[in-house]
Amino acid sequence: MKKFFTYGVAVAATALTASVILPAAAVSADSKTVTVGIVGTSDADLWKEVAKTAKKKYGITLKTKVFTDYNQPNKAVADGTLDLNAFQHYYFLENWNKSNKNGVKAIGKTFITPIRLYSEKYKSVKKFKKGDAIAVPNDATNEARALVLLQSAGLITLKKGVDMPTVKDIKSNKLKLDIKEVAADQAPSSLKSVEGAVINTNYAQQAKLKLSSAIYVEPVNKDSKKWINIIAASKKNANKKIYKEVVKSYQTKATKQYLKKTWGQAELPAWDITLK
Repeated sequence: MKKFFTYGVAVAATALTASVILPAAAVSADSKTVTVGIVGTSDADLWKEVAKTAKKKYGITLKTKVFTDYNQPNKAVADGTLDLNAFQHYYFLENWNKSNKNGVKAIGKTFITPIRLYSEKYKSVKKFKKGDAIAVPNDATNEARALVLLQSAGLITLKKGVDMPTVKDIKSNKLKLDIKEVAADQAPSSLKSVEGAVINTNYAQQAKLKLSSAIYVEPVNKDSKKWINIIAASKKNANKKIYKEVVKSYQTKATKQYLKKTWGQAELPAWDITLK
């Protein structure tokens, strides 16, 4: 999930007008044009750079189609009206497939975006006091991430064996912290009324919060795989050579440099990292 999905799960009803006009069906097998669906425009410039590599090395004309929601890109890939998409992490795709006949498959990793805990009152997680309030996103995916982050920060512990914990799965809370569930996009504004807030990176950036001001950052470790963002294709077309070449065009030193220059530590290249 990217800047939106990567950082949070939003649900809108309609897609923006495409940045390119697509035919009724996906490109033919022998076509050298590939269209990638993205959510929002924050990655548009990155894909322009990837397109240069795809054209130079593989003769592929790479285009993008912009969506505003997370419902449409997988549907379009599954029904063949879109070649690839790049907007979601493994966990989102896994759950989408459970409800949609397992029609879409990950074919390559892109980046991972750690979420962060912010506070206007404290400079360290060790400063939280009994009864303090911490806001977390209220959608299932990001609430689970936020709670796991609070556990890794030593503020709470969660019941073992729960894949997607909610506040009901908090096992211990020594400080009796008040965990407040808020809409992900409201988390930044909640900082005025709580002692801490777990905020998705896109919303932090929109609120002009400095990532460096976070008092705790989600660890990138063996438990992070589900949050790695991906390029996805329909299951039946996942092994197409031209699609694998698009993945190779993305997974380059140039992309790493772009991510670092544009996003700093907000987005970390994920295709060759070792998760320990």
